[in-house]
Amino acid sequence: MTTPRTVLVTGGNRGIGRAIAEELVAQGHRVAVTARSGQGPEGTMTVVADVTDSASVDAAFTAVEAELGPVEVVVANAGITKDGLLMRMTEEDFTSVVDTNLGGAFRVVKRASKGMLKARFGRIVLVSSVVGLYGGPGQVNYASSKAALVGFARSLTREVGARGITANVVAPGFIETDMTAVLPDEQQAEYRRTIPAQRFGTAGEVAKTIAWLSSDDAAYISGAVIPVDGGLGMGH
Repeated sequence: MTTPRTVLVTGGNRGIGRAIAEELVAQGHRVAVTARSGQGPEGTMTVVADVTDSASVDAAFTAVEAELGPVEVVVANAGITKDGLLMRMTEEDFTSVVDTNLGGAFRVVKRASKGMLKARFGRIVLVSSVVGLYGGPGQVNYASSKAALVGFARSLTREVGARGITANVVAPGFIETDMTAVLPDEQQAEYRRTIPAQRFGTAGEVAKTIAWLSSDDAAYISGAVIPVDGGLGMGH
């Protein structure tokens, strides 16, 4: 039985983030989600936040702390893509993706770490991607931001590992979401052929992995990269 914790999931109003929030609610945690718009799933507290703005992140945490108590588990899931070949990628396309995906994780985890250090307990999960270490054409910005989360988690583990705080990375592969659903059928079939499991994953499979990493059972795992990708990116 996992101890009920106060959890914050960024970008928890849709896709994988929403599935993570639903799973953590089902396991009995007190769950808040950040969203730029929309609402988190039933049973969660939704706070509006922009992860590129530290004042906005601070306000979101303050609201969650007042309602649910200090944040003990943080899942940095909010992310964007602005794909394009390097030759055509604008500086804004690069910096905005890095500032949301990597800078956002920095702002959220920095704010969460205050309470975790005090409590001498914390679970930090950074949502990366198979593309971070496998690469993806047209995704220099996105892949860079997602690969950087590994160095982030490992450096953080060395800083706070003695305080009962873990920091891990989950790297999903191709997952059935709104984003993959719009791909043409032949492209989806091509992707499936490259995946040893021969199928896309589900958001629920990612969510269960994150719920486990957030649990008491995963206390001795830190600085790890856990792929949830059907074997696509073996060698992480």
